[in-house]
Amino acid sequence: MSSRETCQHCLRAVRNCICPCVRPVHTRHELLILQHPLEISHVKGSGRLLHLCLPGSSLILAGEQFEQAALAQALHGDWHSSTAAAQQSGRLTVLLYPDTTESEAQDLHSHGSAWEPSASEPPLRLVVLDATWRKSRKMLYLNPLLQALPRWSLRQMPASHYRIRKAHQPDQLSTLEASTYALMALQAEADFSPVLQAFDQMVEQQLGWMQQSR
Repeated sequence: MSSRETCQHCLRAVRNCICPCVRPVHTRHELLILQHPLEISHVKGSGRLLHLCLPGSSLILAGEQFEQAALAQALHGDWHSSTAAAQQSGRLTVLLYPDTTESEAQDLHSHGSAWEPSASEPPLRLVVLDATWRKSRKMLYLNPLLQALPRWSLRQMPASHYRIRKAHQPDQLSTLEASTYALMALQAEADFSPVLQAFDQMVEQQLGWMQQSR
């Protein structure tokens, strides 16, 4: 087997395949994962694992600056429509992103409204940026359609289990963790713990590889 051979399912090198970690779950909400190109094959990234754990309920697109019509379709169109014309999904699309004030980051200040889930939230389309903080800022700046979305900022989150990547604060979460906690808040009756277990398994697997390489 070539050391460069790639798993066609998780897009990792076969020696670092994360497919055994996948724990599929069902959600009535949809998740649009906009993945920075540098995260596609990053061995420590969590976006691809998140996508694989939500079969049929997530769409992952790679890019930094997206073509406007294609992004609009991904944000608001019907992913499952077989018609040539783009159809509206009928779902409210919300951007999951930390609070940013105009004084802190003028170019990232939300043009949309602040949003909080209600007790009986209808199915949503939740948009997450799978990137480092610096790269996610650039993605948001380069794509005004994202800036116009209602924005949801998670608060009082538990400490991250993301031991394989550095964080400036204990509550800075991976893409998978933030998305899963958001889905748990939206759909309290569902069990999303398998997704977090998949993440923990991936982290342990990566730590094992790091120890072996030393």
